[in-house]
Amino acid sequence: MSTSTRTLVLLSGLAAVGTLSTTIILPSFPAMAASLNAAPADMALTLSSFFLVFAVGQLLVGPLSDRYGRRPLILGGLTLFVLGSLLGAGATDLSTMVVARVIQAAGVCAASVLARAVARDLYDGPLLAKALAFIMVAMAAAPGFSPLIGSVIDSQFGWRTSFVLVAAAGSALILSYSLLLDETHAPSARLKMTVAGTAKAYMQLLGDRRFALPALSVSLVIGGLYAFFASAPTIMIRGMGYSSLQLGLFFAATVLVVFSAGILAPRLAQRWGAIPVVIIGSLLALSGGVSQVLLHEGQHLLQFCLAICLFLAGMGVINPLGTAATLQPFAEQAGLASSLLGFLQMTVAAIGTGLISAIALPPSLTLGLLLSAAALCSLGGFLLYSAHSEPQMA
Repeated sequence: MSTSTRTLVLLSGLAAVGTLSTTIILPSFPAMAASLNAAPADMALTLSSFFLVFAVGQLLVGPLSDRYGRRPLILGGLTLFVLGSLLGAGATDLSTMVVARVIQAAGVCAASVLARAVARDLYDGPLLAKALAFIMVAMAAAPGFSPLIGSVIDSQFGWRTSFVLVAAAGSALILSYSLLLDETHAPSARLKMTVAGTAKAYMQLLGDRRFALPALSVSLVIGGLYAFFASAPTIMIRGMGYSSLQLGLFFAATVLVVFSAGILAPRLAQRWGAIPVVIIGSLLALSGGVSQVLLHEGQHLLQFCLAICLFLAGMGVINPLGTAATLQPFAEQAGLASSLLGFLQMTVAAIGTGLISAIALPPSLTLGLLLSAAALCSLGGFLLYSAHSEPQMA
């Protein structure tokens, strides 16, 4: 394996470990609730606390890495993540588990957001798009495969083993990063910003069309992805009668769609240009959302699979190219820009998953409406972006 390939695998692991630590425990919620003497509904606190800290933490990590470098924050964050994972493995009550999840999130947010910043430090142009394609595929693959892994672990070894497994993954990433990568953010390029200056910089990024339009467009389709993960158990298990293991297998199969689209996207962009490709991706995602709306009543697995695969294929195209477009103009603020992008993605994901349970419509119809709205708004964002910032995506 070449050095470049090892670097891409490492960055992908950094980006995916946070999602892995969340979705791997989903099949274990009933067993965890029993062990922790908690009501099943209260287990949602382990998700909401994680996402809240993860989202806000990203806003702090980026500016700190722009000032002090990527390496200390990544290694320190992963160490904190490992400690939180071990605390979760030994938790005996819900309060301790929530604290463990908060510690996990506070640590792993650095790895997730700075994986993109390190990629921006190391690569440019088409190489950046290729690197981000690997990273985005890993982030999408983690929630696809981890529920299946979690269900097997829970049935064979118990839910605490899942926390031990993610602690081991964090430790492996610490060792790999220590051996493979030096500091990628040169001291001469570092920014010394105050709290007020950081807040002003974030506002300037949000007001910059080069950032705001692609960042929001990408975040919307990411929100659609998490809405799918949130609603699929109800649709497939309660609505269609499939088992949790079959659901895990379905999640794993959908990863192939995201993987193929993510790998193909940079190649298509080199041939036809990134703008036409992301617009086609948005239309593809929109067709999946509309199909889900039209086919939701009395839906069979094949119809559900068709609609979801269309959306995920579009998302797989949009994600790497849209992320590259978002970060490309901001080389000197890569950490800041990556942090704000991560915050937007997690915020939209939280909104999307919340709407799944809040909207009083059949879950399959709610999902279709959310996917359609996300894809349509994403398409509009990229069309506006192409009209004002075409040189950045060429």
